[in-house]
Amino acid sequence: MSDLVIRCAALPDIDAVLRFWRIAAEGTSVSDDHDGVARLVTRDPGALLVAERGGLLAGTVIAGFDGWRCSLYRLAVHPDLRRQGIAAALLEAAEQRFAALGGRRGDAMVLEDNERAHRTWASAGYHREDHWRRWVKPL
Repeated sequence: MSDLVIRCAALPDIDAVLRFWRIAAEGTSVSDDHDGVARLVTRDPGALLVAERGGLLAGTVIAGFDGWRCSLYRLAVHPDLRRQGIAAALLEAAEQRFAALGGRRGDAMVLEDNERAHRTWASAGYHREDHWRRWVKPL
């Protein structure tokens, strides 16, 4: 895995990240547009982590910390590169970020029907909490 580079995304990366998510990520969000990702990168420049191999985008994770909670979103690995440790490396980088910021627990948003993702998160030491349910309201 020595050829894998994990870094924080910057504004010039946004369009490539959005294209990548259409290929590698499950589901969509109301924030999956240039302005939404630009707000994330501008507000918290360390939150969007990208993994690159050979200069090509291999994976992403959003590791957001609001001072209270450590939230993980958009863990995605290119379909041709899965099962090579990229997701684990991204989660390790996210967890290191959280620890440096004083975070205490990572909370991941995982689609209910994405069984492959369930296995990935479980293998990284995360577990499902069935007593919580997400409530949302479009703004």
